[in-house]
Amino acid sequence: MARAIRFHETGGPEVLRYEEVEVGNPGAGQVRLRHEAIGLNFADTYFRSGLYPVPMPAGMGVEAAGIVEAVGAGVTNVAPGDRVTYTGFVNTLGAYSTERLIPAAPLIKLPEAISCETAAGMTMRGLTCAYLMRRIHDFRKGDTILLHAAAGGVGLIVSQWAKLLGLTVIGTVSTEAKGEVARAHGCHHVINYSRDDVAKRVRELTDGVGVNVVFDSVGKDTFVSSLDSLKRRGLMVCVGTASGPIPPFNPQILAMKGSLFLTRPALADYIADPAEKNELAAEIFGHVAAGRIRIELNQRYALEDAVQAHRDLESRKTTGSSVFVI
Repeated sequence: MARAIRFHETGGPEVLRYEEVEVGNPGAGQVRLRHEAIGLNFADTYFRSGLYPVPMPAGMGVEAAGIVEAVGAGVTNVAPGDRVTYTGFVNTLGAYSTERLIPAAPLIKLPEAISCETAAGMTMRGLTCAYLMRRIHDFRKGDTILLHAAAGGVGLIVSQWAKLLGLTVIGTVSTEAKGEVARAHGCHHVINYSRDDVAKRVRELTDGVGVNVVFDSVGKDTFVSSLDSLKRRGLMVCVGTASGPIPPFNPQILAMKGSLFLTRPALADYIADPAEKNELAAEIFGHVAAGRIRIELNQRYALEDAVQAHRDLESRKTTGSSVFVI
């Protein structure tokens, strides 16, 4: 019997339940997938808390990697025995499971050089970084970015990718230990936001000019300081709300602070086109396979320990990527 983490009501980590589930045969357009590793992402907590509403009861998780066991009618992009990974949104919800049925469309075949554990720890983060670095802004060598949560899974990949592009990275972290991790992965400057005034320090580091782009995954607590860190006509990229949603604001503030640009992108809109998804996947997997970008799998959990994993994630005890290993 397969097992899965499910939740029957929204709330804190304690609502997660480890249950037996029935997995049948794949229908048209589906595959039956046996997971080897599952990604743990902060977005998972948004489903659990109710910020992203879904019908109850519901599965948990949107990213995993494993082996195709069987395919349904009409499936041509994968075959039994293929090693695959996936990420998505509601259409892939239910990744916290040993085995499952899933639409074939989101599946990406894994290169031989990428293990299932690595894939589960990088597919969502890697594709997110790929569109941030390749679609959001036309970066030029010498540009400077401010990167919040620089020691997190996305942060460590962005730092390394930015270094490949010749960018200067200013990263923010909550502890000195995380600062060392960020520096080791390409951050040129590190700001401890629990101690320093981020915007003031950014101005000092950029001779008063500010940065070209801010990647802000924190949200409510950092929104204003992120705007204040931008140069004239700079770009604010809201990529998450770990501290809570950004309160409503008057857009006039963007003009007052230097004719700033602001965007709130979603990964789903950058991987909706299969050709674009494959292009972005090929680029990030290529960097990882060649050793140009390292994926740090710093936390491994058993699936039945999902409650503890969510507690660790929300208390900011984690660095890099976290996975459940089956």
